[in-house]
Amino acid sequence: MDSVFFWWLLWAFYFIAYLYVIIFVIRDLFRDDSLNGWLKALWIIALVFVPFLTGIIYIIARGKGIAEREYQARASVAENDAYRPTASASPAEDIARAKSLLDAGTISQGEFDALKSKALGNQYFGA
Repeated sequence: MDSVFFWWLLWAFYFIAYLYVIIFVIRDLFRDDSLNGWLKALWIIALVFVPFLTGIIYIIARGKGIAEREYQARASVAENDAYRPTASASPAEDIARAKSLLDAGTISQGEFDALKSKALGNQYFGA
């Protein structure tokens, strides 16, 4: 009984590792801009019909490029903080409109502060 569980666990590990390699290769294929669509399609077809061998060949043949693309993906910033609001054409009207929304209970004090800051051309970071 113990040996059956051990072999089942070992095969489960190999299967999960196999799936990881297949997903890794497909992800890297779509990340690569140097390959055209036909070559990407050929790699995926090869992965479907001879997955283990194709995965090993892909990692050996394109290993340096994989490392470079992985580094570029990790080095890129997820969001751009370059947004700098400009002052409104009529800040007094925008602030008055926001104040009326605050008085009506439509927005909270924090939202009013953000709208006021935006109307004045400041970056609002919130509280």
